[in-house]
Amino acid sequence: MGGVTASTVDSASPVALAEGDRLAVDGLVLDVRVSPRRKRFALTVELDAEVTLHAPQGRPATDAADFVRAHRSWLLAKQALRERTRPLNPPKRLAEGEVFRYLGRTYRLTVDADRPDDGTIRLVAGRLILSGAQATEPTRGQSALVGWYCRVGREWAGGRIQPWAARMGVAEPLVEVADLGGRWGSYLPPEGVVGVGRMRLGWPLFQLPMHLVDYVIAHELAHVRVPGHGTDFWRLLGRALPEYEERRAELDELGRRMWMGDIA
Repeated sequence: MGGVTASTVDSASPVALAEGDRLAVDGLVLDVRVSPRRKRFALTVELDAEVTLHAPQGRPATDAADFVRAHRSWLLAKQALRERTRPLNPPKRLAEGEVFRYLGRTYRLTVDADRPDDGTIRLVAGRLILSGAQATEPTRGQSALVGWYCRVGREWAGGRIQPWAARMGVAEPLVEVADLGGRWGSYLPPEGVVGVGRMRLGWPLFQLPMHLVDYVIAHELAHVRVPGHGTDFWRLLGRALPEYEERRAELDELGRRMWMGDIA
């Protein structure tokens, strides 16, 4: 924060907490965020399992420590869950033999120094062909690979939407494949009374086995009829895909190991 090193405050300190402090409580270290608008303490366990304490302005560390201790069991359980589901997305190298996945199968990269760089990648005889220029310039290579996943993912998903929409009795939406910032999919309803909605699928999804891509497609199609994740939503999804809970758990486990676009 502005180049200032955050101080670590002991839990027994009567001093008021300040923005950017780190509070130590019985082996736990929490980042402190202070707001004059806040009336009570709150805790957030971040995606990396770090803990943030949200504190009202002027409250001493002793009060915060009591709050943390009262919620210690919840904190530890939530941290353990974050650790179990922490993304394990390793970066890829743009080098000969690097492995990429498509619909659950693995394909190796071939760097063809003589291939003209037209901005695209081809899958030929089980190999992903990258030009020499794309391999030596990470930004271009990464863009070409993401573009390939978007292109082939859109083509593949285009043939899956209609059967699932018919099975679920919902209108068939338009389909896009794009970078959704880590989300597997989303559904946007029509803007007016007439028209169709749009299903957006994240390009990393197409690294996963087909049955998990189908789960995401069915999940988003259920939103054509039910906007939230209430009982009606899961009932509709369950009628079309009775094993949706098993697939959701498999997606949570396998999905965190997929490549998300980082280049080493």
